[in-house]
Amino acid sequence: MYYVNREQISVRLAVLPDVAESLLWLRANWDGSLIHGMAQERALHLAIETVTDVGSYLIDGFIMRDASSYEDIITVIAGEQVFPEALQEPLLELVKLRRPLVQDYFDWSREALHPLAAEMPAALTAFKQAVEAYLLRELGE
Repeated sequence: MYYVNREQISVRLAVLPDVAESLLWLRANWDGSLIHGMAQERALHLAIETVTDVGSYLIDGFIMRDASSYEDIITVIAGEQVFPEALQEPLLELVKLRRPLVQDYFDWSREALHPLAAEMPAALTAFKQAVEAYLLRELGE
């Protein structure tokens, strides 16, 4: 029997629509300002943390292979078919932004809309739906 913390997974997944909406808004209204740049950084950072937190809960709860890095979290849950194969590459590209956003923030370009900002709203929505479907398929209810 697995102990999957569905409550914590649900709490985190509930953040994704707001992150996706923020990225959609930024894409539509991008002006290269410092405020938009900082908002983009935060939205991408929240997307990264949410996806990796959910992945970690799934790995722990379903006793999957331990992940050795943020990228590996995506690889492990992809291997377990938590989400469609087409999402793996965009999610890997997303988590690769963690270091630049969290550790090398002083070098981050705040003037340009990052290419992933346009791709992430659909990917985050699909990730949320896929995780919910996976939980239903594996645990029922």
